[in-house]
Amino acid sequence: MEKLSMRDVVAGFAVLLLITSFTFAQSGRRVAVQPKATPSTPVVDQDEPTFSESISVKTRISPPRPVLRQAEGSQTAATPADAATTADSEGDVVKVETNLVTIPVSVYDRNGLYIPGLQAKDFKIYEDGKEQQIAYFGTTDKPFTVILLLDTSPSTSYKIEEIRGAARAFVDQLKPQDRVQVISFDYGVHVHGEATNDRQAIYKAIDKADFGNGTSLYDAVDTALRKQLAKIDGRKAIVLFTDGVDTTSRRTYDYTLDEAEESEALIFPIYYNTFFDQQGGLGNINGGMIPKIGGQSGMRGASSEDYARGRHYLDDLASYTGGRVFRPESTPGGLTAAFEGIAEELRRQYNIGYIPQDEGKPGQRKLIKVRVGRPNLVVRNRDSYIVGVKK
Repeated sequence: MEKLSMRDVVAGFAVLLLITSFTFAQSGRRVAVQPKATPSTPVVDQDEPTFSESISVKTRISPPRPVLRQAEGSQTAATPADAATTADSEGDVVKVETNLVTIPVSVYDRNGLYIPGLQAKDFKIYEDGKEQQIAYFGTTDKPFTVILLLDTSPSTSYKIEEIRGAARAFVDQLKPQDRVQVISFDYGVHVHGEATNDRQAIYKAIDKADFGNGTSLYDAVDTALRKQLAKIDGRKAIVLFTDGVDTTSRRTYDYTLDEAEESEALIFPIYYNTFFDQQGGLGNINGGMIPKIGGQSGMRGASSEDYARGRHYLDDLASYTGGRVFRPESTPGGLTAAFEGIAEELRRQYNIGYIPQDEGKPGQRKLIKVRVGRPNLVVRNRDSYIVGVKK
């Protein structure tokens, strides 16, 4: 075996030292560029919504009808200060005054409980997809006027005492200054006095509501909106007790829905499903044998299709006015809890006002969306308005 020289030993040691240094250096670089370990807590998705947004209903395509008009002598523009005065003095309805649009907004949690204490910074409002600057914000605790619209047709005869009791229960939720008017309908529409805060007079009017032949639901809605609430200022609503079926009206589904959409009133239908009651043997359902279109006679209001149309009508009334449909058998807490919620909503809605960036043309429909900067809330409001004709 050949003996290694001192030079070879030194050279070998140097090579070994160089290899070791290189390895440590490479290892250090790998540690430096290696990503940090994934934390054990889940990472929040940046795209996860942190807000709640109002849900728009499908825009109606309907014939020309009355539009919201500007007040006589109004200006073509308004400062935010002017806007606040206009909105507060005129109440809490969707309208255009001196180019200010004011809209009432209701905010609830997923259980239907009202969310108080929100401020202007919590809201954003959009018109036709463009964010608008909020010129007015407020909450009100003002008296309001409610029409109790009671279905006393044959189809609800099994429910008449329940309807009367529910109507009284709603009145019991109101404050002394709130006013109520009672209207009942069968074949005709019966107005039982003017709006009043006299509780005994209201109870007597409810007791006078008795069932008769026929069901003129659409005519009753027309009467309540056009002849009664149109002449009343301030916050107003209709609480409608019915199964939704109509058999004898001169007005139509679409006509009254157009009126409701352009009205200043919220509509809260209390839906009673009387279909199975009627199938149980009431021979004179909803007024009996009534001529159908084309000269054929048959039982109007008796079929499952008629009842489905009735439910859809009530859903539309609520959707297009910003109200809600309640079903006694499925309302958490029962109707008493529902009535408390309606009264609170009417009294404590948020009011938002803005001056549109684009004034639009008379008769043009503007779509509104409201966003609240908190997740998992239900936001309800009128989702459109019609640009008025300037004086």
